[in-house]
Amino acid sequence: MPISKRLFDLALALVLLPLLLPLICLIYIAILVSDGAPAFFRSERMKDATTGFTLLKFRTMKVVTEDTGVSGGDKNARIFPLGKFLRRFRLDELPQIFNVLKGDISFVGPRPPLRQYVEKFPELYDQVLRSRPGITGLATVFFHKHEESLLKNCRSATETDAVYSRRCVPRKATLDLIYQENRSLCMDLWLLKRTVLRK
Repeated sequence: MPISKRLFDLALALVLLPLLLPLICLIYIAILVSDGAPAFFRSERMKDATTGFTLLKFRTMKVVTEDTGVSGGDKNARIFPLGKFLRRFRLDELPQIFNVLKGDISFVGPRPPLRQYVEKFPELYDQVLRSRPGITGLATVFFHKHEESLLKNCRSATETDAVYSRRCVPRKATLDLIYQENRSLCMDLWLLKRTVLRK
């Protein structure tokens, strides 16, 4: 990651943290009250083609013994009411500001993938993850809603994995590589604005 991008991430995170911390604490307590512990969801994601890290999000689903793969229609029944609200406004991703501070991810970049997809598509992710993963990015802004529509009717983990692998991974990677070739501070600011305004 260019030092200028890292400095931008740190500066923005330090400005936002005091503003977001009360909201993070409020959501944390609300989850504990509405659905119990834990309030955070920790998931291994990939920083690059070989290095994993723990991504922090607010928990939006009922806890199960085993949970793998991306979220599709097969997991919808597990989402509790507050979780649906948090997902709708992407508030479940607020704790990722701590991942930004640690340097695991950037504010803008490709969404950090699960290890299983990096291992399934090693050559593709070797290219994509030359950019530091981010909370939002070109693929997030322009493909997220379509991805949700593709996965919402999946009725099993196997079907979700097949649809995600065949129809989502290649398209998201194309957008991520376009970002990689054209990234700049102006582009990052524009993507952050689009994410906040959801336009």
